[in-house]
Amino acid sequence: MIISPESLAVLGGAIALAGGLAGSAIGIARAASNGVATLVEAPGQLRNVIVLSSLPMTQTFYGLIILILIITSVVPNLPPEGGGGFAVFACGIIAASAELWSGAYQGSVCASGISLLPKTKGAILTNSMMLAVFVELIGVLGLVFTIMALSMLGLM
Repeated sequence: MIISPESLAVLGGAIALAGGLAGSAIGIARAASNGVATLVEAPGQLRNVIVLSSLPMTQTFYGLIILILIITSVVPNLPPEGGGGFAVFACGIIAASAELWSGAYQGSVCASGISLLPKTKGAILTNSMMLAVFVELIGVLGLVFTIMALSMLGLM
């Protein structure tokens, strides 16, 4: 059975989205789990808990952007022969890894901030968000580097 380059490319995009979805799910679950415990202690912190719990969701959007770019811009430009499909597949794996780990660990940072909301009466929110942005940057870099790699391969 021969696998077409287009199929490999779309599979790479789907893997990028799957990494983003998994990272977001893990990160949100970690943060929201602490959020439930925090809300028992300080119900007035609901807005802050929602803000911090939702931050890891962005990795899903980065994976979706990569999938859309691959389907709309890369697949139509793939040469019928050569390793273009494998190259796009590899880019998808790199993106998936960045989004997965970024989302999961951003959830850990947010969970720590959420657990301290009652003790600080919400004052930790801005600092927690700033620290979570550092982990977010890895997800953004995964998106940017994937786009750069696809461009350097001459596929975009």
